Amino acid sequence: MIRFATIGTNWITEAFIRAAKQVSSFHLQAVYSRQKETADAFAEKTGAAQTFTDLHKLAASDDIDAVYIASPNAFHAEQAMILMNHGKHVICEKPLASNVKEVEAMIETARKNDVVLMEAMKTTCLPNFQAIQHHLPKIGRIRRYVASYCQYSSRYDAFKQGTIANAFHPAFSSGALMDLGVYCLYPLVVLFGEPKSIQAHSVRLSSGVDGEGSIILDYGDMDAVVMYSKIANSYTPAEIQGEEGTIVIDTIHTPTRVHIHYRNGQSEEISVPQPHEPMYYEALEFMTLIERGEKESTINSHTHSLVTMKIMEEARKQTGIVFPTDE
Repeated sequence: MIRFATIGTNWITEAFIRAAKQVSSFHLQAVYSRQKETADAFAEKTGAAQTFTDLHKLAASDDIDAVYIASPNAFHAEQAMILMNHGKHVICEKPLASNVKEVEAMIETARKNDVVLMEAMKTTCLPNFQAIQHHLPKIGRIRRYVASYCQYSSRYDAFKQGTIANAFHPAFSSGALMDLGVYCLYPLVVLFGEPKSIQAHSVRLSSGVDGEGSIILDYGDMDAVVMYSKIANSYTPAEIQGEEGTIVIDTIHTPTRVHIHYRNGQSEEISVPQPHEPMYYEALEFMTLIERGEKESTINSHTHSLVTMKIMEEARKQTGIVFPTDE
């Protein structure tokens, strides 16, 4: 069994635990929260045997093998490095950190301590994303990638009334690019690597983070367009356009229906069954690495995480979005 602790007591942590429990080697040993009452309530809800309110005590515990981090983005790097310096494997929610220097420091810490560090990007671990990779040669020379993740935030109404939640506060390294745009960019990087250059635009909110934005990425003989928003909805599918056909993906963050529309008028469904909850596949990938003694995922690799963060940092520079962690 791999004995897990979790950091974060929100819905996404609950979703991870629910999905990870479907992996036979998963055991939820402990939960962490700064407040004991919160930790106790979350442990009771999820069935954890222990609670921690001190991160250093969690890191030093001999009862923990691995930790899932789902704290606000600004805390990812510091928490992960404390844990890894005590020999804990870490799976950390996207985005992996706030900026490039933090990602580089996290990777260095993982390698120094011989532990697994993996970004919890569910999309690229899903069977339907792997189906996209498998069938990509069918559409010929790739010319364009288009992806959109625009979802009106439940916290935006409060923002308009003057209450700034973590999701719209620069102190937490939040905003549309960091929280949603990453879902468009990470699959792009896994499929096509690092772009030659980017052009970014964003709509900045009064708090200093972006409410929405767009990025055009130049790959030489192809380009990519990504759009993201926390202040409006979009129902546009993602596409990978090739000279012989186009792959149409229902949602880039959690692809479930994927088709190829060929230039000759024919179409082919390439979707495959995904019987488990979406986060199951990232949990399985992470635990398999630990069991095999491997230190880095080939899917959610250190390089993929670093290149994605380079793109996001450049986009923030172009659009004037600054976080306290950048200093």
